Amino acid sequence: MTTRPVAVVTGASSGIGAATARQLAAAGFEVVCAARRLDRIEELAKEIDGRAVQCDVTSAEDVAALTAAAGERVDLLVNNAGGAFGFEPVADADLDAWRRMYEVNVIGVAAVTKSLLPALIAGRGTIVVMGSTAGQVAYEGGGGYVAAKHAVKAVVDTLRLELFDQPVRVCEIAPGMVKSEGFALTRFDGDEQKAEAVYAGVAEPLTSDDIAEIVTWVASRPPHVNIDRLTVRPRAQAAQHKVHRVN
Repeated sequence: MTTRPVAVVTGASSGIGAATARQLAAAGFEVVCAARRLDRIEELAKEIDGRAVQCDVTSAEDVAALTAAAGERVDLLVNNAGGAFGFEPVADADLDAWRRMYEVNVIGVAAVTKSLLPALIAGRGTIVVMGSTAGQVAYEGGGGYVAAKHAVKAVVDTLRLELFDQPVRVCEIAPGMVKSEGFALTRFDGDEQKAEAVYAGVAEPLTSDDIAEIVTWVASRPPHVNIDRLTVRPRAQAAQHKVHRVN
């Protein structure tokens, strides 16, 4: 019996995380699906012959439990858990929302990576962090999310330097406009009209499957090949502020 390589995917209950879990399973990985919504990841794990572990990446206890469940060898970690909360200018910032964004997007990535690092070294593994073009270019109304994703970029670059002599690859995938399940809806606190306005007139935004395919491609490169950072946007989005919309 051949042992499948182990992949841990955080934020696997929906959107990019769920799509990534499915594509990695199709590529031969045993996927440990981690998220707060246990019912959804249990259903997903059953579908892809993986494992479900309830995990809030901001909880030290949950992260420790995830590490124990993953085992002594991990081939791939996809730090996907994250999110944006709010779209107000800095002058009107909801600082509690800013703290939540920093906790889940930055501290959560650091906590999961730190905890799983011995298993990743043992597995000569790959760390993929889901960043954002918001970590490269600022935009009005995105202050808290922009700050958090810039911090994520800094964590990735620092980690790569610190692991230069270890058999572990470190990659950031930085998507632009992705119409994924729940992202905009979460940002606008469930306001469907505002969420849909983000993608209004954009014929073909990126999908969760597009990003999942890229994660799988990165993980499948030869061990000596490291994709430091991959920025991906839909063709309609030439830059953060320049998007082709059809009325």
